[in-house]
Amino acid sequence: MLTETFRALRPTVVLLVLVTIVTGLLYPAVITGIAQVALPVKANGSVLSDVHGQPIGSALIAQNFTGPTTFHPRPSAAGKDGYDASSSAATNLAPGSKDLRDAIAKRVSSARAEGMTGDLPADLVTTSASGLDPDLSPEAAFLQAPRVAKARGLDVAKVKSLITAQIEAPLLGIIGEPHVNVLLLNRQLATLSATTPGK
Repeated sequence: MLTETFRALRPTVVLLVLVTIVTGLLYPAVITGIAQVALPVKANGSVLSDVHGQPIGSALIAQNFTGPTTFHPRPSAAGKDGYDASSSAATNLAPGSKDLRDAIAKRVSSARAEGMTGDLPADLVTTSASGLDPDLSPEAAFLQAPRVAKARGLDVAKVKSLITAQIEAPLLGIIGEPHVNVLLLNRQLATLSATTPGK
C-alpha cells in the first residue's frame, strides 16, 4: 500500500522539485545576469554617486533635503519623521480631514516664508502614496529656483535653465506627467557653484 502511494506521489514530488529549481533558482539567476549586463545601474537600485564616487542615494527614493541651497522634495509621511525608506506609507487622511488641512496649511506657510508666491502645486504641500516620491513637477521646482539661486549666489535664469534641462517627459509622450528628479537635480546643482548642498 505504501509503495503504491509513493509511486503515485513520486511524479508530483519530482515536478515540485523541478519547478522550484527552474522558477526559484534558474529563472531569477538568468534574469539577474541579463539585468546586470543590460541595465546595471537600474538593476542595482539606481544608486547615484557624487563627484568623488561616493554613493549619495537612489534616484528612486526621496531624500529629505532641507537646506536653502537645495531643492526640497515632496513632503513625506514615510516613518515618524518622513523619508524613511523602510516605512513607505501615505497619511491615508480623507480630503475632509482636519489633520490634512492643518498639515497643508503649515506647508503653505513654509512655502510662503521661503518666498514662493501664487498658486502652489499640490506636490509641494501634499504627500504621495508611497511617501517616497523622488520627483517633483517642473512647476514645483521652478518655484524653488529663486530661493536656491539666492542661497548659492547664482543667477535665477541659470538655475531655471538647469531645471529645464532636468525635466523628464512622460513615457512614450503619454504615460505620466513631466517631472524632475530631485536628487538628480541637486546633484547637477552642486556642479554650478562651490556651495556645499545642505541636507
